[in-house]
Amino acid sequence: MNNNITFKDRLSLINFLKKDNYLTSGYQVKKFEKIWSKWLGVKYSVFVNSGASANLLTISYLATKFKKGEIIVPTITWVSDITSVLYNNFTPVFVDVNLSNLGASIEEIKKKINKNTIAVFITHVLGFNALTKDLLTFLKKKGIMLIEDVCESYGAKFEKRLLGTFGEISNFSFYYAHHMTTIEGGMVSTNNKNIYEIIKMMRGHGMLRESSDKKIVKKFLKNYSDLNKDFIFAYPGYNFRSTEINAVLGINQIKSLNTNNKKRVSNFSNFIKNIDKKKYFSNFAMKDSCNYAFVIIFNKEYRNLKFRTKFERVLRKNKIEFRRGTAGGGNQLRQPYLKRITKVNALKIKDFQNADIIHFYGYYIGNYPSLKKEKILKICNILNKI
Repeated sequence: MNNNITFKDRLSLINFLKKDNYLTSGYQVKKFEKIWSKWLGVKYSVFVNSGASANLLTISYLATKFKKGEIIVPTITWVSDITSVLYNNFTPVFVDVNLSNLGASIEEIKKKINKNTIAVFITHVLGFNALTKDLLTFLKKKGIMLIEDVCESYGAKFEKRLLGTFGEISNFSFYYAHHMTTIEGGMVSTNNKNIYEIIKMMRGHGMLRESSDKKIVKKFLKNYSDLNKDFIFAYPGYNFRSTEINAVLGINQIKSLNTNNKKRVSNFSNFIKNIDKKKYFSNFAMKDSCNYAFVIIFNKEYRNLKFRTKFERVLRKNKIEFRRGTAGGGNQLRQPYLKRITKVNALKIKDFQNADIIHFYGYYIGNYPSLKKEKILKICNILNKI
């Protein structure tokens, strides 16, 4: 990324800090939540301190409804999606991904859904849409909850609607290098008021006073009249609150989000047009995508360590920063944190072929709004000569 926090952003923070303002979660946080909900097209949003916290709160909500069960997850995703499932004692059921959108295979999702499945937790990776009509229809018919991880793809659309408006719950990240930033921060969004109220309480230690629903408050006060009303912990919660400072930055950043996203889309299109199609995969599902990174996957004849070593050496020599494995460092099944989990460890890596292709021969490099076309062409020229 580059220049993701502008002078105007810094000025908004300076002006805010000059005043004698309340700095922990308060008015600005609520204001940002409302602005975000309106931009996205949902009823409710809860601002938290990271996208990982948004993941953990979402699955912790499920733990208030289910004692056990399976949650379907992709092999290419961010680690916190999987750990949120593990920490709530649910079983992650892994599916392979598609190269065209880096998203979970719909065919595998449908095959692996069974009576123990309580949710499908999909990830929209690096700006691509992972949804299909078939999946949405299938999940609705089965009565299985859809959760969307949109941390890397907000601004991307499906069926003329923004990603994050299809699932019962959707998660977002405002990390420093994402489409917009609050430096650290995240959001949980939903159209379900009950989910909203519970997650809002769980964000703030599970305290009842975090709820704005009078019926919920009245019910708990009646049932727990022996407790101090200011310290009734209705749910097992965390302290995942963000601050007024982060919210002020978010409020200012979202003003430029649509404009910046258009630049990112244009950049990615120029990159794909000029990349060597013989060496690098280019058949991405780009319709309505919104990428904050240039995705690079070697074509079959170039998937070898000799070419990979040369590729990385050239990029380093030309000071082009890159990440191998794309989102989350590649195939999650190869990560050490899963090695102690017997059921997961028993899976055969060879059954997740596309995840492994991305793991060993997939990359991304930066795509940011101020990136000029001349520089994109220069990058492509360097890559094409390898």
